[in-house]
Amino acid sequence: MISNLLIGLREGLEAALVVSILITYLVRTNRNKSIKFVWLGVFSAIAVSFVLGALLTYTTVSLTPHAEEIFAGSMSVLAVALVTWMIVWMRNAGKKMNAELEGKLENAIVGGALAISVMAFASVAREGIETTFFFFTAVQAAGSTIGPVIGFTLGILISAGLGFLLYRRAIKINMRRFFTVTSYFLILVAAGVLSYGFSDLAAAGILPVNLGTAFDLSATISEDSWFGALAKGIFNFNAQTSWLSAITWVAYVTFAVWLFNRKPAKSSATKVSVPLKRKDAGALVK
Repeated sequence: MISNLLIGLREGLEAALVVSILITYLVRTNRNKSIKFVWLGVFSAIAVSFVLGALLTYTTVSLTPHAEEIFAGSMSVLAVALVTWMIVWMRNAGKKMNAELEGKLENAIVGGALAISVMAFASVAREGIETTFFFFTAVQAAGSTIGPVIGFTLGILISAGLGFLLYRRAIKINMRRFFTVTSYFLILVAAGVLSYGFSDLAAAGILPVNLGTAFDLSATISEDSWFGALAKGIFNFNAQTSWLSAITWVAYVTFAVWLFNRKPAKSSATKVSVPLKRKDAGALVK
């Protein structure tokens, strides 16, 4: 549940920041009437995320056991790819998020109500789709819906509260530090999801790999103990770990940490210029 809470908090806070920046900009530029179009885009994105979750669930139920292993494994790989992209994107885009969003919003305002709704929809839908895929894989790995639902719900509620407090200037959060710490934690979580997905694909015969057992800690660490249950819930830990899972876990963590710490290439693109002063919205993201 802790890993699901973190995913919900991380993704929810990113979406909350986007909405806060958009609304703040509209308020500070005396365009309050356009705020309703932002919320229209937000709720439309949430609806699409729920529809996607329902489709994934229906697809799983209607599949044969063999096809379900292939589908679950493929969705795990896709979820990890999306989370990896999100981590790297947030590292590169976090510093210029305000300017980019406000510049795009200024153009959207010229385009009218539909353009504003589409922009808000696109910004929030990205986070919603990532969360949906990760939620689906969490349910498959846990074999239960209750724990992931509680975790994701708590994370999203906390992020919504933090987003509101940030908008009201009631609190300040060092966003760079927050996203750095959670990024490393998410890398460990994603490594467990990827190893789980590869195990499903191997069981289905898609990955013809049978390297045997790397280690067996069942005599030392019981998955029914509080520590074993916590490790399994967060990192998909298995007391009996195959070589495929172990190699996948280590390889992904090594690659993801390198990718996250790699210095982005210098871009010669011109900076976004907005013809209006922005004194307040810049305080939302450090």
